[in-house]
Amino acid sequence: MVDSPVPWTLERDDFDVARLRAARRDDVAVVVAARDEALTVGAVLDSVRFHGDLVDELIVVDDHSCDDTATVAENHGARVVRLRGPGGKGAAMAAGVAASRSAIVVFLDGDVANPAVDYVGRLIQPLVERPVTQLVKGYYERPLHDQPTGGGRVNELAARPILSLLFPGLGEIRQPLAGETALRRGALDALTLEPGYGVEIALLIDVAGRFGTGALAQVDLGVRRHRNRPLDELRPMATDVLRVALGRYKVDLANPFD
Repeated sequence: MVDSPVPWTLERDDFDVARLRAARRDDVAVVVAARDEALTVGAVLDSVRFHGDLVDELIVVDDHSCDDTATVAENHGARVVRLRGPGGKGAAMAAGVAASRSAIVVFLDGDVANPAVDYVGRLIQPLVERPVTQLVKGYYERPLHDQPTGGGRVNELAARPILSLLFPGLGEIRQPLAGETALRRGALDALTLEPGYGVEIALLIDVAGRFGTGALAQVDLGVRRHRNRPLDELRPMATDVLRVALGRYKVDLANPFD
């Protein structure tokens, strides 16, 4: 376990793609879990392929889409895995891990409207340059409708407060629910991915519990635009996040007052 009170943070000016290319030794898989993201997944995949020399596997897991997500993904160079059985973000991510072989796995969301070509490079840089790092989270500004900030409401109102209260050090992670995440396969193999929206916060808690907060890093990805959901659609996500965090804190949700 790495004994450090805070995660390692890489600011915007810390990224060096030439240095990263020279230092990289491990294969990298990029996994995009997507459900009904035909309008945006193509641009996400094109952004990954821009620095294609950094990526050895490009996989889209189609989570029971009703649109042309799978066809668009194939047309933009991804290998498509169709999720069988129960769906959910965590289940799709787990299917992507199972379908890949690389030592580093990068997860990206398929609904980003302004994907940048440096996402993958920035996310893997701490893993390449710092052997103790096991998990990397992206952080960014999140516009809300026509305002430059205000997005990420579940992140700010549910995830960060409960992490600050219950898991010292994890409150320093600026976007604990970010879908832009990179991990070593060894860390993934030691954990079980939550099947639903709670997968991101569970990964943070579980990796920190096993390896220490010093094994975490976060990187600045700039500004992230995606589909903003109405509050009634955010409540199930917030509930799942809180359920997972409280469960990891050993709160018996069936009998909370026992």
